[in-house]
Amino acid sequence: MSTAATLAGCGSSGGSGDVTLKLVAADYGDSAANSSQKYWDKLAGAYEKDHPGTKVEVSVYSWTDVDRKVKEMVAAGHAPDLAQIGAYSDYAAKDQLYSVDELLSIPVQADFVSQLGEAGKMDRVQYGMPFAASTRLLFYNKKLFSDAGLTPPETWSELAADAKALKSKGVKTPYALPLGPEEAQAETMQWLLSGGDGYTDDVGTYHLDSTQNVATFSWLKDELVDKGLTGPVAPAKLDRAAAFAGFARGDVGMLNGHPTLMKMAAKKGVKFGMVPMPGLDGRARSTMGVADWMMAFKQNGHREQVGDFLDYVYSEKNVLAFSREYDLLPVTTSASQAMAGDPDDKDLAPFLDELPASELYPVDKTSWATVSAEIKAGIGKAVAPGGNPSAVLTELQNAASAAESAE
Repeated sequence: MSTAATLAGCGSSGGSGDVTLKLVAADYGDSAANSSQKYWDKLAGAYEKDHPGTKVEVSVYSWTDVDRKVKEMVAAGHAPDLAQIGAYSDYAAKDQLYSVDELLSIPVQADFVSQLGEAGKMDRVQYGMPFAASTRLLFYNKKLFSDAGLTPPETWSELAADAKALKSKGVKTPYALPLGPEEAQAETMQWLLSGGDGYTDDVGTYHLDSTQNVATFSWLKDELVDKGLTGPVAPAKLDRAAAFAGFARGDVGMLNGHPTLMKMAAKKGVKFGMVPMPGLDGRARSTMGVADWMMAFKQNGHREQVGDFLDYVYSEKNVLAFSREYDLLPVTTSASQAMAGDPDDKDLAPFLDELPASELYPVDKTSWATVSAEIKAGIGKAVAPGGNPSAVLTELQNAASAAESAE
């Protein structure tokens, strides 16, 4: 992998007219064998072959480091030409990014899945280009369900009844509720949506402490956590990675998962099923979608070359190759249709089906990173022994309002 040192400077080489584009990207692989560096090196090599005047240098970092790396580079005055990371709004708010219509050809711009393209807009101008997407489904262990004579739940009351039956059969964690600091904002949002609400109201203002959200967390505490149906580890201390590992060991009856969990469970021989997240009285009206983002910085001024390279990145062939390599959903309509029609992609079909009705984090808000961190740190207290869901959600709402007013 390249080092940060290679990324300094504007990237133009001599007086030859050649341009070197610098791209910093996140690693979606779980080992050196499938590192995103390999994907990008192959793509960049193929692009350079057809575009002799342009060189593309890619540095891939882990998700733990990549957002910080880009932030440091921008602060030092050495912004990369392109960054493929978790959020774009901070940079857009400081007028550091090209807008998408300054970069992409009209057919490529129009090909983004509509709600992903919309989520890339700030003040009605698109700066964030969705790069990878996923949705969530409720995974259940088929053997544990069969042994207990259960069918997958469609409502909250059925989920609670199934969890109770699994516990009576000795299942260690009937429902895994990861509200620990790793990704509590995801589990929280999935439950808020299934309760009929979410993080923001219809006009995009935070309302974490809405009546419906308080009712959702009160139900979680009363019907699952307090009844001992969420396993031996307190939700506030349970991270998603540990919950996934527990499911892959066969210790977890049910949990919310994304496509990565399919491979983990299959590798360990766990037979599983997947259903849409249950809602209060039936299937939830929407599930959670997640997107990661590509953005182009204006500092180095390579607008034409960046735009041309991005048109190539977002070709159907390349979007499909990336999505298939990492069990992710395509961010373009053309690649989504190709995946939906390919029997080899049938494992991802249930997740793809959820995408049109999915709801994303409020990523257009520069306050979202702060609010997300507050949720990760505090939401677990809502379901702790003696916890007060209303008080905790009010505290989080106050923090969100303060962050929003500071935007």
